[in-house]
Amino acid sequence: MTDKIEASGNCLCGAVKFTAKSASPHVGACHCAMCRKWGSGPFMEVDCGTDVSYEGAENISLYSSSEWAERGFCAKCGSNLFYRLKETGQTMMAVGLLDEQAGLAMNMQVFIDEKPPYYSFADKTEEMTGAEVFAMFGGD
Repeated sequence: MTDKIEASGNCLCGAVKFTAKSASPHVGACHCAMCRKWGSGPFMEVDCGTDVSYEGAENISLYSSSEWAERGFCAKCGSNLFYRLKETGQTMMAVGLLDEQAGLAMNMQVFIDEKPPYYSFADKTEEMTGAEVFAMFGGD
């Protein structure tokens, strides 16, 4: 599996399209309470770095969910698009939006300490608590 891939995709209605030049081929899951409230389950994402371009960017609505991050969604169909760090622009794109998903592998779960007991993943992955995530990336 290569270290970086080019990824493209779109929201449910197609009003927002994106291309990421250096996306990770790894899928992560965030179990934090905000992600679960946002999408009714863990946020399944691919780290697309900072080189992401959009067609239909005027259809992206942003929600500032914390001092350090914002969440994007399509203003037309409501699809969750991304979680993005404000300071760096690092974008975690919702994996379900990607056109090509063959070759992706789940390797990380974060906020494992907030995961509710009613679901679990069979894949063995690295797991980090919320405190470990904040220690690694900064923030509160």
